[in-house]
Amino acid sequence: MYPRILALLISALAVLTLPPGRAQAQTTGAGQITITEMLGGLDTPWAIAFLPSGDYLVTERAGDLLYVSDGKARRVAGTPEVFARGQGGLLDVMIPRDFATSREVFLTFARKQGWGKGAGTALAVGRLSDDGTRLSDLRILFEAARGGKGGRHFGSRVIEARDGTLFVTLGDRGNKPTAQDRANHNGAIVRINRDGTVPGDNPFVGQSGIQPEIWSWGHRNAQGTALDLNGNLWVVEHGAKGGDEINRIRKGANYGWPVISYGVNYDGSKIGEGTRKPGMQQPAYYWDPSIAPSSLMIYSGRLWPEWKGDMFVGSLKFDNISRVRGNPLQQVDTIEGPETERVRDVVEAPDGSIWFVSISIGAVYRVTPK
Repeated sequence: MYPRILALLISALAVLTLPPGRAQAQTTGAGQITITEMLGGLDTPWAIAFLPSGDYLVTERAGDLLYVSDGKARRVAGTPEVFARGQGGLLDVMIPRDFATSREVFLTFARKQGWGKGAGTALAVGRLSDDGTRLSDLRILFEAARGGKGGRHFGSRVIEARDGTLFVTLGDRGNKPTAQDRANHNGAIVRINRDGTVPGDNPFVGQSGIQPEIWSWGHRNAQGTALDLNGNLWVVEHGAKGGDEINRIRKGANYGWPVISYGVNYDGSKIGEGTRKPGMQQPAYYWDPSIAPSSLMIYSGRLWPEWKGDMFVGSLKFDNISRVRGNPLQQVDTIEGPETERVRDVVEAPDGSIWFVSISIGAVYRVTPK
């Protein structure tokens, strides 16, 4: 893959070379599955999203958006300029339910905030051309207030709620106290309308000194989000050393970071005041040791009825996909093999197959029943 500076000189219509697909079978709690490579040769892929046609988009963190159709990937022109440093860059991609008529594509990314001001998470939207080669009318819908310096903890996922509003997850930018300061957006989940305005029923609208986009706060670095089968919002977020969490998100709730945590600092020292405090939410599930959760998908049950409503969480640390279910939640199974090295995204395709992205291999894979 060309470095970013050279890629900008290449036509957005240049076709990427794809390796032959490779398939491997393995056994899970729902019987045997087949994992097939669908796209390779990627440079730090971050997210994947399906169009109604079955074609799909892939983001590469350095800044490229790829349109994949009939086994060929093309670079899409018109993407935003990104802050490609550390964990920053071009991050999530989301296709809304009305794409067939709106042609809108939503992108989260790290955006430089001016000389000496660092960078923060932003959300942009553009219209995808009919041939998939260009985004037009690109505009910024949201940008974090006072993001931070360095290249850590940008979040970031965007998801469309059932009412058409958008939720965006933001990390604490490596600055712990800011996750409890609602004067900025660090460590928050924000909710906005499709045009970037703030819904009037957001919990802090009209309150002085609080960013009106905030829906919940006290998060460390939420990098996965999904709606369950009833439309409820869930996220997975990185803890420090231990304490990775799955959280059911409630309006106006404080999820505690860094006041409470089930993890410790990387040097082994204590974080905050313990694991509980009145007024702060408990996780629905947590991992210790940490798995470094990168993504979250809640399955419809289309191809595997026995998995209906189960959560699938990609792991950057243990190189697998965790399957979590139950009340209370518990990890019941994993999908793992040579293909699941540093899983960055897990999604359900329109046909019910499960697709995932491996950063280390630079590839997209499809999981189907054998």
